[in-house]
Parts: sequence; structure tokens; C-alpha cells
Amino acid sequence: MTGGTGTVLVINSGSSSIKYKLLEPGSGDVLASGLVERIGEDSGHVEHTAGTRTTERSDPVPDHGAGLRTVLDLFEEAGPSLAEAGIVAVGHRVVQGGLRYDGPVLIDNSVTREIERLSPVAPLHNPANLAGIEVARELLPDVPHVAIFDTAFFRSLPARAATYALDRKVATDHRIRRYGAHGTSHEYVSGRVHDLLGRDDLRQVVLHLGNGASASAVVGGRAVDTSMGLTPLEGLVMGTRTGDIDPAVVFHLVRNTDMSLGEVDDLLNRRSGMKGLTGHNDMREVWRLVDAGDADAALAIEVYLHRLRKYVGAYAAVMGGIDTLTFTAGVGEHDGRVRSGLAEGLEFLGVEVDAARNEADSAGERIISPEGAAVTVLVVPTNEELAIARQAASLR
Repeated sequence: MTGGTGTVLVINSGSSSIKYKLLEPGSGDVLASGLVERIGEDSGHVEHTAGTRTTERSDPVPDHGAGLRTVLDLFEEAGPSLAEAGIVAVGHRVVQGGLRYDGPVLIDNSVTREIERLSPVAPLHNPANLAGIEVARELLPDVPHVAIFDTAFFRSLPARAATYALDRKVATDHRIRRYGAHGTSHEYVSGRVHDLLGRDDLRQVVLHLGNGASASAVVGGRAVDTSMGLTPLEGLVMGTRTGDIDPAVVFHLVRNTDMSLGEVDDLLNRRSGMKGLTGHNDMREVWRLVDAGDADAALAIEVYLHRLRKYVGAYAAVMGGIDTLTFTAGVGEHDGRVRSGLAEGLEFLGVEVDAARNEADSAGERIISPEGAAVTVLVVPTNEELAIARQAASLR
């Protein structure tokens, strides 16, 4: 351990996986990281990296408890020792925090009950997040555990952006509103843009483009709109999710096919988006098809970019203009063709991309618009784990 400021163990527990990092929140140094995959399947996989050494195991991982126990064993066997790492907190990513949480919170039994209560509006995420929390609290009982919510950054959305035009009583009784997601990433990236440009009055659009994708409008550091809604299904075209779609599609399929509601749910969340259009949810594979002359893949890219342009234009209208457009996450950070393709058609807003800057082989924070452009276009790598670590450390 370096720096002497203590470390934070960040845990992101999914339905069949656990991602983790041990970080120093001050410096951002990563001491160790790893992934537990295929929890509950016949064959599991665990990968733990400390320094330049990676240790792997391929054994069944029956549940999250077994997965985290394996992780703790690997810290002791392959390092660094958690007993000597000076852990000051464990930070847990939680997708849905509802209206109650607008920042990090120390986890106690009342918090776990609230996370469970909110599971109906995040059925794919909150139960898995909670499983990781419960096991980690049991295995690391002497360390403060902190929940950091994906929805917290969007807790203060203006009512005009958060409210659906749905019967008021139904919406209230069932907690239906726009909650957003990826908030930790949007908050981190918009904050970095503020620091890089030295302005606190920016009208920002942030595009978090990965397998899951979301857009946000941020004015003066506060979110004023976002593309994901009650769940992470709404908004942009994603790897496997439809994004925006007429709700009547659900009624149509249930009434006119033998599909159940559960099957339609699976269709919209797991078998649509780029995967549904091309057979692939990896954008690199989609581009390979495009380059090979595949017409379906070419159309899929146009659908993807069309949706992005609509949101950027809409958010410019919401904010009364746009000062910065920032790309982040896997596709946003690494796919120059998506970035340049989006800019085409947004020239009227002042959005331009410099070809050489856009195509430069760089993994860092960078401006890719030409000098003097009306809108500063940036690529800022997200670092949700560091953001979680810093928020967790602030409450220890």
C-alpha cells in the first residue's frame, strides 16, 4: 500500500458475477482487481490480478457467498493481504436507490430493507446487489459498508423531466418516475469535464456508451435530464436492449403471439438492441459486418446513430444550448467511427470532430474537436470504481 490514506474495496455484484477492485481513493491507485463469473452455473471462473500477477480458478461457484469467500482467499494467497491493506470502507454499487437516497449511505439493516423494497423497479439488479452486500457484511463485519446508488445523481431531476404523463395516483402508488441509471459514471465524467475546462457553468451532454448506454444533460454540475427511465430499458439503442419503443409493442405481442409477459421482457432487455438487429452486441463485430457489406448491420448503425442524434439535439433544446459533448464507456472511449458518425448531422449545433484527434491512439482524457469549435467534444474515460471508492471513504 502506498500513500498511507487507506484503501477501499469496491464490490459490484451482478446476478451471476462479482466485479471488485481494491483502490486508494486519494491517488486512484489500484492495488488489486478481479472478476467472479458464471455464479450458479456448472462451471465458474475467478480471476484475480494484483500488480503484474494474475491468478485464475475454474471451479463451480454455487452462490455469491462462495464467490466472495474465494475472493477473500485469493487476497490472502496472491495478495495484497486485506489485513494489511488498511481498508477503511467497502463500497457497494447499487442500481436503484429510489427517491430516498441522493448520495452515499452507510449500510445498516434499514438500508438493506429499502434496497429490497425497491427491487420491483430494478428486478435485474437490486436483488443481485443486495446478495453481494449481505455476504460482504458477513465476511467483513468490522469494516463500514457504504451503498453508492446509480440513481443518486438523478435524484434531483426537475419534476418536468422526471414525471411521466401517467395517472397521478397510479404513478405515486407504484413509484413510477424517471430514475435514470449510470449516475455514478455521469457524475464522475461531467465533473472531470468541469475540472479540465475550468468552468462551472457548462451545459454538458454526456454519452455513456457501452453494452448499456445512456445520455445525460448536465447544467452547472446538476443533471437536468437523462435517457434511462423507471428502468435501464428506456432511451438509447443498447447492446441487447431496445431503448425507446412504443409500449403498445408489448400489448401487441402478448395479444397476437404465444409470448408471455416474461418472454416479452426477455426480448426487450436481452434479445434486442444491436444483438437483435445484427446477431452481435459487440460493436466491433457489428462494424466487421458493415465492412463486409452486410446491409442489416449498416442499418443497425444508422438506427444507433439516429437515436443518439435525437437525444443530443433534444438535450441542447432542454439546456438552451450546448457547450460540451463527452463520450465515455467502452464504445464511447474506443469507437472513433461512432464518434465521427454522430457528429455528422450535428454541425448545425456546432458539433465537429477533428479527424486526426478522433483517430489518435490514446486511452486518456482528450479533446477531439477542432481548435475554436463552438462545442468542445471530449473523450473522458469513466472510472466508476474510483468514484465509488471516494464516496465510500467520505462516510467511513
